[in-house]
Amino acid sequence: MLITLTTDFGLDDPFVAIMKGVILGRCPQASVVDICHTIPAQNIAAASHVLTEAAPYFPAATLHMAVVDPGVGTSRRIICIEASGQLFLAPDNGLLTPFFKDAHRAYELVNDEFFLQPVSSTFHGRDIFAPVAAALACGLAPNKLGPTLPISGLIHLEQPPATMGIHQLQGQCLRADHFGNMATNISKKELDSFLDAGETPLITIGATIIKGLSSTYGPEKGKIIALFNSSSYLEISIAGGNAVCELNLSIGSPVIINKSFGN
Repeated sequence: MLITLTTDFGLDDPFVAIMKGVILGRCPQASVVDICHTIPAQNIAAASHVLTEAAPYFPAATLHMAVVDPGVGTSRRIICIEASGQLFLAPDNGLLTPFFKDAHRAYELVNDEFFLQPVSSTFHGRDIFAPVAAALACGLAPNKLGPTLPISGLIHLEQPPATMGIHQLQGQCLRADHFGNMATNISKKELDSFLDAGETPLITIGATIIKGLSSTYGPEKGKIIALFNSSSYLEISIAGGNAVCELNLSIGSPVIINKSFGN
């Protein structure tokens, strides 16, 4: 089985390697792929966004293990869900919310026969997630992990949607990438629905106003642009620069779109 890893553990500590060691020690035939380990610390929404982007490109029966877990060691549950032909293993903290609509089963991890002992209260990635992922990769049926849970009873992540009026579409900054591009929660579908024929978007973010959309990152260097990223969400960028730093953008910063006629 293919196992993917998404965490906020960073790349400067041994935590990711330790989890891989546990997985491969228990299931040497497993294949492990890193999705991202530089999720901002404890940022559940960012982890959810990254996993949502990546998961559809993996084959059926992939197991996605996501450990962004501010509640580690508390009474929060750990869950495994089956959705869209794949398995997802994560804390029950809302991280898997985008997958709930296609989920048909969910299980709570309570069977500690698969855990490393003793279980640390601060590193469940090593002691619970990794050995359970290994067991699943080696053929364990998910229903052996613990009781089923209703999808409706899982923690859902509340993420403010873009709001559309007659004259204005409002959204917010969602996630920055390595290049300093800032993705928003405004989808191409929403913007297309907002604009009528002949209208051009006027995009306001902070003190910056961007007129119209670019189709690439390649206008003249230093130009502030807006375009749709590979996931079809509106993104703010600076050609050859870093929009997050240069425009002082942060997650949650408002993005307001008005209508203008002409180019």
